[in-house]
Amino acid sequence: MIPLYNLGSVPWIDSQLLYHALPRLGRSGLFLLAPQTPYVCIGFHQDAAQEVDLRTCAERKIPVFRREVGGGAVYLDGQQIFFQLVISKEHPLLQVTRETFYQRALEPALETLRSLGLDPRYKPVNDILINNHKITGSGAAEIDNYVVFVGNILLDFDYSTMADVLKVPDAKFRDKLHLSLKNNLTTLRCELKNPPSTTEVYHLLEKNFSVLLGGLEPCVVDDALRIKARQLEQEMLSEDWLLRRGKLQPVRTLQVRSDVELVEGLHKAAGGLIRAILEIDRTDKRILSVGFSGDFFIHPPEGIKWLEDALYMCLSENALASIQEVYDMQKIETPGVQPEDWLLASGIQY
Repeated sequence: MIPLYNLGSVPWIDSQLLYHALPRLGRSGLFLLAPQTPYVCIGFHQDAAQEVDLRTCAERKIPVFRREVGGGAVYLDGQQIFFQLVISKEHPLLQVTRETFYQRALEPALETLRSLGLDPRYKPVNDILINNHKITGSGAAEIDNYVVFVGNILLDFDYSTMADVLKVPDAKFRDKLHLSLKNNLTTLRCELKNPPSTTEVYHLLEKNFSVLLGGLEPCVVDDALRIKARQLEQEMLSEDWLLRRGKLQPVRTLQVRSDVELVEGLHKAAGGLIRAILEIDRTDKRILSVGFSGDFFIHPPEGIKWLEDALYMCLSENALASIQEVYDMQKIETPGVQPEDWLLASGIQY
């Protein structure tokens, strides 16, 4: 049986470090928890300085954390209940495509919402909607020989603070972002006249994950897990880790010299936003350098480097074939993102 860590309210840093630490110990488990205090969490492939208003977060003493799971930046607090599943790559649940895995792994959350009297709908790649409004967030990543699947159910949501902590060009855009969040997200408090207690939601999630996983064994956080989490804390709270993809410039095309052009592009694929920055030889349209970031999901995580390497010194006309070859050879999976999407973000004609 899979160990269950039903922890309730925990320090914000433990709401991230515990599931990062468990696979590094060679162990499976399911965490159910919520953070005691607010923080901002960004996706593994995102650029912190591009996506988050770091000054506002510092002024409000809101920590910013980079997780090893893809996806986008989000403001988190105790009004979201997290479920974090860590399982071996050999687990039967994973012997399917990633998109099928996402749907199966979200079934406990779907059933929990049904038990509360709601009519949830699964929307590929990894969303759950109520009346066409998103009520969960989720994503997956590979850590060592394990897959982690993390998500949450929104009991309530602070739309205003979420809009404040994201990086936007001006106040008018921030107002539009605030409105967009309210128009696209929902919560149990919005949907139900008598919202459930956190205890009830924890109970339902535990029951439904037990069905999915064939049983759960209640456990406590032991010394080995705590020690590994504290070791990770030193690395994952460092500035180097947070700002590791902080090289992107504002979106523009800049002629660096007569024969070299610097281009930054942006493309919203079905599976997430892709940012690309390239140096291109204007003479023969050869790609001299390329970097990708964004809120997409990619498996395995080193696949992003393989794609970048494949495009290095590649002629633009051959770029799509080079990307497709890497997908085929390395069995890369990018739910909702097709090979063509990388070129759309790069501004390359194909």
